[in-house]
Amino acid sequence: MEDMSHAINGRTFNSLLKVENVSFTYEERTFFGAVRRVYAVDGITLEIKSQEVIALVGESGCGKTTLGKVIVGLYKPTSGRVLYKGKDIWKMHKNEWRIFRQKVQLIHQDPYQALNPSKTVFQILSTPLRYHRIVKSREEARKRVEDLLRAVGLKPEMVLNKYPHQLSGGMRQRIVIARAISLRPELIVADEPVSMIDVSLRIDILNLLLDLGNKLNTSSIFITHDMGLARYYARDGRIAVMYLGNLVEIGPTEDVIQRPLHPYTKTLLSVVPVPDPKLARERKAIQLRSLDVPSASNPPHGCKFHTRCPFAEKRCSQEKPKMIEVEKNRYVACFMVE
Repeated sequence: MEDMSHAINGRTFNSLLKVENVSFTYEERTFFGAVRRVYAVDGITLEIKSQEVIALVGESGCGKTTLGKVIVGLYKPTSGRVLYKGKDIWKMHKNEWRIFRQKVQLIHQDPYQALNPSKTVFQILSTPLRYHRIVKSREEARKRVEDLLRAVGLKPEMVLNKYPHQLSGGMRQRIVIARAISLRPELIVADEPVSMIDVSLRIDILNLLLDLGNKLNTSSIFITHDMGLARYYARDGRIAVMYLGNLVEIGPTEDVIQRPLHPYTKTLLSVVPVPDPKLARERKAIQLRSLDVPSASNPPHGCKFHTRCPFAEKRCSQEKPKMIEVEKNRYVACFMVE
């Protein structure tokens, strides 16, 4: 695979995983019984480097979670390839696939549904250790599970033999994180890991993920619809902005926040609350042409944002803009920026 290493904030990253022109469509049945195709992910290319942090941002329903599940191998793409260290994961041999599933982990959005209610915390955390033959005995498994619980800020004696329904939401999310790091992954895809958590605990969970990532040298993709959380989590990494199945802008976090280039990115940032009342009154929100998000089963031709974009021209409705590098490490899909 071609070396596509790059540097951000003085750090050099080497390629770990790449989705290459990936699309994913699924069929859903309407109220009247008709079947329609939904274009959840549409021709996305994104490369994740070793020890890199990326925040994937976009509105609900834009395909973020679907892309995350394609990356970890839960969904097979309709077209395109997912390359792990240069190898197509869907052409891997059994042993290679086993290693991939061990090294690329997913943190689910809802900790209430991500844990088996009939298993204790010990059973939940020891199962992947035994499956991947990381431990050889129950005693070794117990010690490893206790270490994992301490790593995520929980006391083993308090939670080891409890069931998920006996734990708080914050504790469940920590258990989900402990399970994800138990196999020492090289990449973690965190799908809105704090959306179901009390606001008071969100920063603690984000800091926990970042600290663990630094200690384990793990890359991470943080999926969120909140630009503020994305900025905090990926402050030393990149932000990728997604709209209706497409990536529209990618770049170093502070560059994207301070100088958004795509109209959709500008729209997202224009509605982020600011603590200064004076700035809040002076700031003008971008007036969209339409508040309605087009259907993923019948997306607009050309640029998918053109039906809402206040800067759209005739060309935008006829041609789909390509993702191009407009500055070093800044990629945008927009004719206006070109």
